[in-house]
Amino acid sequence: MTLELKGVSSSVEGRSHIHPTDLTLQKGTMNVLLGPTLSGKTSLMRLMAGLDQPSSGRVFWEGRDVTGQRVQERRVAMVYQQFINYPAMTVYDNIASPLRIQGASKSEIDRRVHEAAALMKLDQMLTRKPLELSGGQQQRCALARALVKGAGLVLLDEPLANLDYKLREELRVEIPKIFEKSGAIFVYATTEPEEALLLGGHTATLWEGRVTQFGRTAEVYRQPCDMTTARVFSDPPMNFARVEKRGHRLAFGQGVNAPADGVFANLPDGIYRAGFRPNHLEIAGHHSGSAIELPCTIRGTEVTGSETFLHLSHGSDQWVGLVHGVHALDAGAALTCALDPSFLYLFTEDGQLAAPASYAFAA
Repeated sequence: MTLELKGVSSSVEGRSHIHPTDLTLQKGTMNVLLGPTLSGKTSLMRLMAGLDQPSSGRVFWEGRDVTGQRVQERRVAMVYQQFINYPAMTVYDNIASPLRIQGASKSEIDRRVHEAAALMKLDQMLTRKPLELSGGQQQRCALARALVKGAGLVLLDEPLANLDYKLREELRVEIPKIFEKSGAIFVYATTEPEEALLLGGHTATLWEGRVTQFGRTAEVYRQPCDMTTARVFSDPPMNFARVEKRGHRLAFGQGVNAPADGVFANLPDGIYRAGFRPNHLEIAGHHSGSAIELPCTIRGTEVTGSETFLHLSHGSDQWVGLVHGVHALDAGAALTCALDPSFLYLFTEDGQLAAPASYAFAA
C-alpha cells in the first residue's frame, strides 16, 4: 500500500500554495509534515485526501491514479485541530457513525466502538454528548472515530494543538502505538520540531509551499540538506554566522577562530555559513576547554522557569541561545558565549549543506 504524489502542485488565482511535489508514503508508516503556519501543511493534506484537486501532477493510491476521484470514494480519515463531532449524538454514536455508513453489523460496530473507546480512554463516557466532555475528551472522540473507520490513509492536522500539556504529551506517545496495528499510512501535521521527534517515523519539512527534505525523522534533524530545513527543524530557529575557512582554521570574525578539522578538513577554502541550534549555545565558563568562545551583546532575555532564552548580537548577526537555569542579564551587557564545535554545521553561501555537525554521525 503506497500513496504517491508525482509533480503535484496547487495554485489559486495564480498564487502557488504548493509547488511541484514528489512524495511516496509507505503502508504502516508515520509521516510528519513539519513547518510553520502557512507553510502548506494543510494544503498538501487536502491534495492527498482528494478534498482539493491538484493544478498539476497526479496522485496514486496503491499504484492506481486517483487524481480525479472524490474523497467520499477513498479510504480516508481526517482529524483537524478544531475537532468535529456530531453534537446531537452520544460519544458511542459519534464513534459508530462511519461503521454504520459502511453497513457493518451491530455486533461488529459494538465491538469496534468499545475497542476504540478503551484505547482513547473514553469507555466510561460512551453515553455522554460531546458538549458534556472536556476539549481533550472531544478530540479523543474525533480520533476514535478516525480509528474505527479502517481508513488506509489517516490525516491528522495538528490534532493535539488545543489540548492541555499533560494530555498532549500522553497522546504524542500513544498515537503511533494506537494506529500502528492498522497498517494505514499516517500523516501528521505540526509546527513543533519536538513533536516531530517524539512521533518519529519520517518527516517532510515544508517552507512556503515547498517540501525541502523528506526522510527518516532523526536523519532530517541531524543532517538538514539546507539552511531552510535547518531553520524549520529547530525551535527557536537555527542560528547562523558568516565564517571563512582558511586551511585548517575557521574564522568567525572579531578575532574568533576554530579548528577546521574532522568533517570540515576537506572542504575547499572560502566563505561559508556556520549554523548551530540555540540549545547548543552556552554561557562561557559552563563548557569544556575545546569550546569556541563567541563575544556577544545581550539584546534581551526571557525566563521560562527552568530555562532562559538569550537574545544576542554577535557583530551583525542576531542569535537566540537557550540555556539552563535563570539568568538575570541586562540588555546591552557584554556576554561571552561558548559553542562545542561538534554541534557546528557548515552551509555554502547559497544555503546548501556543506558538512553536517560531527555529533550527527555519533548519534
